[in-house]
Amino acid sequence: MKKLPNTYVIIAILIVLCAVLTWLVPGGQYVTAADGTLSYEEVSAVPQTWQVLSAIYDGFVKQAGIIIFILVVGGAFWLLNATGAVDAGIRRFISAIGQKDKVVLVALTLLFSLGGAVFGMSEEAIPFVGIVVPLVVSMGYDAIMGLLIVYVASNIGFSSAFLNPFTVGIAQGMAELPPFSGMGYRIFAWAFLTGLLCVFVVLYARRTRKAPGQQAQVEEAEPLQPRQIAILCVLLLTVVALILGVTLWGWYMKEITALFLAMGILCGIIAGFPANRIADELVSGAKDILSAALVVGFASGIVVILQDGKIVDSILHAMQNSLQGTSEVTSLTAMYGIQAVINFLIPSATAKAAITIPIMAPFSDLVGVSRQAMVLAFQFGDGFTNMITPTSGVLMAALAMARVPYEKWVKWIWKGVGILLLIGLLLLVATLFLPLNGF
Repeated sequence: MKKLPNTYVIIAILIVLCAVLTWLVPGGQYVTAADGTLSYEEVSAVPQTWQVLSAIYDGFVKQAGIIIFILVVGGAFWLLNATGAVDAGIRRFISAIGQKDKVVLVALTLLFSLGGAVFGMSEEAIPFVGIVVPLVVSMGYDAIMGLLIVYVASNIGFSSAFLNPFTVGIAQGMAELPPFSGMGYRIFAWAFLTGLLCVFVVLYARRTRKAPGQQAQVEEAEPLQPRQIAILCVLLLTVVALILGVTLWGWYMKEITALFLAMGILCGIIAGFPANRIADELVSGAKDILSAALVVGFASGIVVILQDGKIVDSILHAMQNSLQGTSEVTSLTAMYGIQAVINFLIPSATAKAAITIPIMAPFSDLVGVSRQAMVLAFQFGDGFTNMITPTSGVLMAALAMARVPYEKWVKWIWKGVGILLLIGLLLLVATLFLPLNGF
C-alpha cells in the first residue's frame, strides 16, 4: 500500500493550493450594517505569494494558546507518568474490574459524549486523552480506542448537542429562535448517535484486544503505596476541578493549562522528586510532544492564507448563491454540505455561526425549511468533519496526546466520518416530514 505523505507535507501542499486560489477567486467580504444586517460586497483579492511562508508564523501566533497548552500539558503528564502512580493504579483498576472492561469503555463513552452535548466539551477533552489512552492500552487495546471514547465521543456529543452554548445557544440566538428550543429531537439525535458509537466501541474492543499473554499481568500487581494513592487523588481532584471550572466558572485554555501544570508539579513533589528532576521531566515531556505542537501552528497557516487573501467570504457567498431555486430537501442537504465544507476553512463554530447563520436563516424561510432544521444542519456540518479536518487544532492536539500520526488517523476514520455525515443527513431530512416540537 502506498504510504501517505508526511503530515507536514500535506499541510504544505494545502497552504500552496490555498495561495493559488487567492489568484483565481475574486475577493469579497461580508459587512455588518448599523442595523445588524449582513451584506456581501466585492473587494480586491490579495494574491498570496511569499506569504505562504509568513502564514506559518501567523498561524503560530493565532494558535499560540493551544500550542502552549500542548507543551505544558504534555510536560505535566510526562512528569505524572514518571512517578509510576498512574501505571500502578491502572494495573490495580484492571485487576478489580476483571471481565467488566467493556462496561468501563461504554460508561466513559457516554460520559464524554454527554460532556460535548451539555457544555460543548472540545478543547477540554484533550487532557483526558492523556489519561484514558494509557488506561485502555494497559487493558489490552490500542491508542485509537482511547481516541474513540474521548475525542470521537465528545465530538458526537458536540455535533448533536442539546445544551451546548457554543453551537446551539449562539446559532439559535442568531436565528432568532428561543434558546435551546427543539431540545426533544436533539436529545433523540444525541442518544441515537451515541448509542451507535457505544455499539461500535464494543465491537472494536472485541476485534482489537490483544491476547491475555500480551496484556499487563494485573494478577501480579502490587498494592498501591501511600505516595501513589496521594498522586492518584491529586489526578482525580484535577479532573473534578476541570469539570467544575469549565461548567461553572468559564475556564478556558489558560486556566486549564495552569491547572495541569500545578497537577504535574504537585505530583512530582509528592513523589519526592527534587526540584531539578521536576524541571527536567517537564522539559522532557515538552520535547516529546513538540512535533505535534508544531503541526497545530503549521495547520493554522491554511486559514491565514485564505483570510489574508480575502477569499474566505467569496467562497461562502458563492455557496450561498448556489442554493437559489432549490427544493426543501435539496436546500437543506446543500446547507448541510456547505457547513461541512466550511468547517475545513473555519474550524471555529462561533465564527461559522456568526458568518453563516445570518445568511442561512432568511434563506431557509424562502425555501420552506424551518430555522430549527437549519441550525441542526449547522451543528452536524460543524461537528462531524472536526474529526478529520487538518485545520482543527483540537484534533491535532488530541492526536498528539495519543501519539497517533495524522495520516494514520485519516486512513482509519474517513469511512466513519462518511457514515456519520450520511446518518446526519437522514436525521435532518426527517425534520421536514415529522411533526416535531420546535421544528
